[in-house]
Amino acid sequence: MNEVSDRELFAFSARVLGALFYFSPTSEQTAPLVNALTHGDWVQDWPLAQEVLHPVAEGFKTPASETLTDAWQRLFIGPYALPAPPWGSVWLDRESVLFGDSTLALRQWMRENNIAFEMQQNEPEDHFGTLLLLAAWLAENGHHTERDQLLAWHLLPWSTRFLSVFVENAAHPFYTALGKLAQLTLADWQSTLFIPVADKPLYR
Repeated sequence: MNEVSDRELFAFSARVLGALFYFSPTSEQTAPLVNALTHGDWVQDWPLAQEVLHPVAEGFKTPASETLTDAWQRLFIGPYALPAPPWGSVWLDRESVLFGDSTLALRQWMRENNIAFEMQQNEPEDHFGTLLLLAAWLAENGHHTERDQLLAWHLLPWSTRFLSVFVENAAHPFYTALGKLAQLTLADWQSTLFIPVADKPLYR
């Protein structure tokens, strides 16, 4: 596989996962993706071995009593405490707060690399979904070093723990499958990184 197709496959998977973790399942960004995962034959297009993906694909198609919109609200919005908060500083900051030191470090890195990333609302930039969307954008625009830095310094140090808790507490077959797909995909990315993943203490 050549470098261009590798880059395109990375960007494709990062953009799909990022959108599904960030946007409502009924939004224009994700509704087609939800339909493809629940009804389509997407496994052949995902850059992982099909035998690994088939159990995950079955999870996406499993019916549930809770609607997908209600599950998304419960997992990402509230009003009750989120079972697996999707912001890096919640896991990396000793006080488990939003806009923690790790968020400030991410902002500094973005400034140093002239990366402007407009958030839709006043929220931290270190949301799991938005970091994946940023990684996709970096890959699409040929910023390979910055993409690897983003993954190794600002996403992968906490995403393994976040996804483990997310899968354990999703309590909806679609989002459990989404968490597992993210686990498999990010583990594959980590195995091909040219720089080591930063070892940071986790507080949740």
